[in-house]
Amino acid sequence: MPTVAFYMELVEQAWKLSDDVRELAKTAKSEGREITIQEAFDKVFIPSGLVDMDKTRKNSGNPPKVLLNSPYGLQYRPEYKDWIPFRHGDVKFDD
Repeated sequence: MPTVAFYMELVEQAWKLSDDVRELAKTAKSEGREITIQEAFDKVFIPSGLVDMDKTRKNSGNPPKVLLNSPYGLQYRPEYKDWIPFRHGDVKFDD
């Protein structure tokens, strides 16, 4: 079974994607525009190689969610216009 450190690395990957989208939004804002959800997918999520596209298509709702190839994912928060990590699967630690 995986260790706590293994799962922490997966959480960090989710936070990195969140940070990357935040940076993309900052750049867009400096250009006088807002990014779209599709732009976040096209420029950050899909190129990362971390997204489980089948699960995301089947389970994404409103607000949108991105399910990663791990027990974690990101959910869009419209009130903040950001993406926040969440856990969508089980984690099992070594004893």
